[in-house]
Parts: sequence; structure tokens; C-alpha cells
Amino acid sequence: MRRHLSIAAVLTAALAVTVAGIAAAEKPVKVRAGNLELTFNGGFKPKALSKTKPTPIKFNISGQIRTLDGTHPPALKEFVLEADKNAGINVKGLPTCTSSKLQSQDSSHAKAICKSSIIGTGTAKAQIQFPEQNPIPVNSPLYLFNGGFRGGTTTLFLHAYITVPTPAAIVTTIKVKKFKKGRYGLKSVASIPKIAGGSGSVTSFNLNITKRGVLTAKCTDGKLQASGTAKFSDGTRASATVVRPCTPKG
Repeated sequence: MRRHLSIAAVLTAALAVTVAGIAAAEKPVKVRAGNLELTFNGGFKPKALSKTKPTPIKFNISGQIRTLDGTHPPALKEFVLEADKNAGINVKGLPTCTSSKLQSQDSSHAKAICKSSIIGTGTAKAQIQFPEQNPIPVNSPLYLFNGGFRGGTTTLFLHAYITVPTPAAIVTTIKVKKFKKGRYGLKSVASIPKIAGGSGSVTSFNLNITKRGVLTAKCTDGKLQASGTAKFSDGTRASATVVRPCTPKG
């Protein structure tokens, strides 16, 4: 039987829906923190962007989480992403969904209920391990829904579904706000609920944000930059800064 899971993260990186991507044709970024190794990759199109006008882009992010000694990895609790000041997100005028509509729904029903508010799709894999039992691999489709814009905050919901140990929807809430911090101008915080009561951990993910106009970017000086921090249930924190080239035009 096929088992389903959630990633809820992402990156939430989604995760966290920003545009300082890591091009698939470029070298992946690896970060080590304690017993953890995180590998991220991804990209955005087009690479040629206006110097002054926000240009709509498509965005992909993928990654892997593993332990150096092969043991079950701790659960990801939160992911904070500070994105380039030339990155932008705009969901105004788009259909919205709510967390309550997505709770308790499997992937197909979540998609059907809020189909018009989907702004991204992907897949995730995770590992669930209970005491004195072998780890159970699980996987799930990912759907990223627009939760709307209010009071200066964009809300997004990342939905996935598991059947182990019992059927459950995993809905991650992502809050995106503008802020000023040197090179950075957009901050995303993904708060990730427990998977399988805390026994589940994300091991890999892939997310594509393709809804036209949601993500934009300018290329003022030939690069886009992002800094991310992942926080895990065992107290481990992993941080990294990524710089990727773009081509200014106009």
C-alpha cells in the first residue's frame, strides 16, 4: 500500500516562497550542524530580470535532510528565510483558502476544495520511527495554498497527508512580511506541526511555485541572496547564506 506523508516545511522554504533560488544547474548548497547534513537545490526562471521593474518568475526548491551517523533525524520545527530586498510576493486578488478547510482532508480532497487557490505543488518524503521499531518511509504530494494578504502579512498553507500511524493532514502555516535588514527585505517564517506525534521527520522535498505573478524579482546588481535558519526538535540550528547570479536588463 502506498503511504502518504507531509513535509510541512519547506521551506517551507518554503519553503518559504522566496526567490533567491539555487539553480538546478548550479552546485547544491550543503550545511552541516552537529549530526545533521542539509542539502538544498533549486532555481528560478527567467534568469534575465529587469533592473527596475519586478519580473514574474517561476521558482523551484528541493532538499534533503540526513544524519551523518544514519540515525533517525530530528523533526524540523521552524524555518526562517530572509530573502533579497529585490524579491517580492503578491497574492492580492487571488482566491484564498483557510487552514480549517484543509485540516482532516487527504491530498485529493484538499486539492478539490481549494483548487483555485493553489499556487505551488510538489512532493515530500519522510521517515517515521517509533521506539524499538524500524523506520517507516512515507511520501506525499505537496500543495501550497494562498491564505491571503492582511495587515502587511501574506499567509500561505502547505498541505500534505499521512496514513501512518493514522490518517492525518499536516498543514504548515507560512507567514511572509517585508522587513529591512541590509541586503534582505522579505522574511518568511514556517511553523511546522508535529508529524505522527513527533515521530516523523522530513528527509527530502521538492516544491514548484508556478502561479504567474505570485513571485517576482528585480536584478539590480547581478545577484540575488537569501539567508535561512532551520530549527529542529533536538535544539539543533542550521543556517546558511546563498548567493545566485541573475542577468540585469533594461
